[in-house]
Amino acid sequence: MRIVSLLPSATEICYALGLQDSLVGVTHECDYPADAATKTVVVESCFPNDCKDMAPGEVDSKIAEAIITHTPVYRFKPGAMEAAKPDIILAQGLCDVCAVPYKFVIEEIRKLRGNPQVMSLDPRDLTGILTDIRRVGELCGKVDEAGAVVDSLEERVGEVAGPTRDLPASKRPRVAVIEWTDPIYVGGHWVPELIELAGGIDVLGVLGEPSQKVEWSAVVASKPDVVIIAPCGYDIPRAKAELPRLQALAGWNDLPAVKNGCVYYLDANATLSRPGPRMVDALEDIAQMLHPEIFHCLVEARRWSE
Repeated sequence: MRIVSLLPSATEICYALGLQDSLVGVTHECDYPADAATKTVVVESCFPNDCKDMAPGEVDSKIAEAIITHTPVYRFKPGAMEAAKPDIILAQGLCDVCAVPYKFVIEEIRKLRGNPQVMSLDPRDLTGILTDIRRVGELCGKVDEAGAVVDSLEERVGEVAGPTRDLPASKRPRVAVIEWTDPIYVGGHWVPELIELAGGIDVLGVLGEPSQKVEWSAVVASKPDVVIIAPCGYDIPRAKAELPRLQALAGWNDLPAVKNGCVYYLDANATLSRPGPRMVDALEDIAQMLHPEIFHCLVEARRWSE
């Protein structure tokens, strides 16, 4: 069995299921576990240095231009898929700016010999993420392993959801998750669910729907008790670098979260941007942010700080 993963979350699922020896192709963004970086890269960014040298506004403009001109954000490395000879390809159709669009995957497959199976992983909530782990296990002959992984993750989810389930609204902080800083986007899909499970109220995101562009005035009007800065694809240092941009916006200092010192950072590149096993890490971290009085001993803080 030869597997090509076209998104980092699928790569992490493969490792969690013990399929790493069958993984013959990954993307340039597949960096976890560390061994994933040793795998053959079949997908690369169309932008220089994968936009790492661009400000958020520049990245947004480049992506908007690509969408208008129907230009892909990612591309297959010439000859890489032919050389990989995959039996199974793990792809996605959820977001055209997060991985190779599904239609381009199908076009690439038509060039290949053989008839590789394609599975599209398109979760919109936490349940969907866990279901996808089971789906990959079924496809790749790892049903028992997938069941064990999901059982473990569900147990951890329960350790968060249990203590928060009966919290009254008055004890649930109002939360704004900033997924992009220029322009402002707020988290969608599974993000509102994580906030609810962690004992909060997402004041701007919509469960199951894509992240949404909002006016900064809407953030101010929502009066969040907690602000989580988690730009899509950014790690903690890059997220922290965005703080001055937000501090310069009118009304920043008036936010309850700012007044109360409840502004946090989350490593979205490792968690919120990757619908895989580490999404439960994000849930645990958010729970500590929202209710340190309950969850201070849950896990050691990994990716966030005030």
